[in-house]
Amino acid sequence: MTEGEDEKMTKRWQKDADGILIFTGLFSAALAALLTVSVQDLKPNPQDTTVFYLANIYQLLADPNISRASILATPVQPPAFYPPKSAVIVNSLWFLSLVISMTSALLATMLQQWAR
Repeated sequence: MTEGEDEKMTKRWQKDADGILIFTGLFSAALAALLTVSVQDLKPNPQDTTVFYLANIYQLLADPNISRASILATPVQPPAFYPPKSAVIVNSLWFLSLVISMTSALLATMLQQWAR
């Protein structure tokens, strides 16, 4: 009688692990899609740099009183980029949830192997 109960329990564990694997797979896919969009907020926008340099060129060309020596003596750099704190926090949470999801998938796979 105990062997039958053990068999039922292992089948139940395997079915539970199957459900966990399906859920974590779908959840991880959705997270990966969100991460590809969200991680862009952590990088500087190249269009902002282009606009900065074009604005400087326009100012130089628009002011006839500026000499060439002063233009070459002062190199202009775009302002340093710092990602918004909200973007850092949100992306950290997205990555943390992806790690937890993958860990639970690994544990469910290990449970299935152990239950066989």
